[in-house]
Amino acid sequence: MSSPALDALTQALARLPGLGPRSARRAVLHLIKKRETALAPLIAALQAVARDLVTCGICGNIDTADPCAVCTDPRRDPASLCVVEEVADLWALDRARLFGGRYHVLGGRLSALDGVRPEDLAIAQLVARVADGGIGEVVLAMNATLEGQTTMHYVAEQLAPLGVRVMQLAHGLPVGGELDYLDEGTLALALRARRLVE
Repeated sequence: MSSPALDALTQALARLPGLGPRSARRAVLHLIKKRETALAPLIAALQAVARDLVTCGICGNIDTADPCAVCTDPRRDPASLCVVEEVADLWALDRARLFGGRYHVLGGRLSALDGVRPEDLAIAQLVARVADGGIGEVVLAMNATLEGQTTMHYVAEQLAPLGVRVMQLAHGLPVGGELDYLDEGTLALALRARRLVE
């Protein structure tokens, strides 16, 4: 039997993606054994993130600065913009270091069943960002789900009058797949084979 505090920690960790109750117990035991080298730095990192976490006012990324590190990176091509559904998708693409432009996070995908409408997403902000000029190509990197493809076509329609080249990822992505779960090779092929939205 453990204390209520240790039980609470185990339950909190078990709610994280990829961790079940057994993995959470192992993680708690590890943190207890390595109090100075693992637990203290983890606590400090969590406190710093909780204190400093912000959403980028330009792209919607999550960072500890606004604008975020992606938006302020001078090495990125400001004329190329990749639109993703969620921050996890941005991180997956950026981790692969395959896209040299900037990003825009919609904050979800259109879904009639879930009641997610265009005004619930950052589509108007995207259109305004492109309308401001300086962007020549928009890559719509939506998940290969019905809702993702519906979102992609809606966004493409909104961008059509602005005269930018609107591309989509190649259909090498598995149907029903999500970007955050794909390997870097699959992401590389999909980005290299991007094409105009039809």
